[in-house]
Amino acid sequence: MAKTDIPQLSKRERQIMDAIYRRGRATAAEVRAEMPDAPTYTTVRGLLRILERKGHLRHEEKGTRFVYSPSLPRQAAGASILSHIVRTFFDGSAASAMAAMLGSSERSLNGAELERLSELVKKERRKMGKRNRKPEARAR
Repeated sequence: MAKTDIPQLSKRERQIMDAIYRRGRATAAEVRAEMPDAPTYTTVRGLLRILERKGHLRHEEKGTRFVYSPSLPRQAAGASILSHIVRTFFDGSAASAMAAMLGSSERSLNGAELERLSELVKKERRKMGKRNRKPEARAR
């Protein structure tokens, strides 16, 4: 899956991806065991093949079983999806997206999360400062 591809996943496909990300790798039977109100084993196998065709999963054969693993680490997949959301719903503004997240009443941040965000903002400001310096100022 290319970094800019946006996964179009059904509810069941998301459940399967969640199970595989939690486990790291899994067979169809292991995935099915983790799914709420699990569909048939045959349905799970079919969905795994679809996810593999879409580029979200890959498999290796272990005897007669296929063992599936994600094509991208969870963080990379999440970053790609988040980038798409920011472009689509917030006109590309990370600040607007963050303001919406912070203004959400669903969950408040704890001290460690606020500190991490603060450090990320400081780091980004330092990078901006380096980019905005004039070339002759860097040479000195």
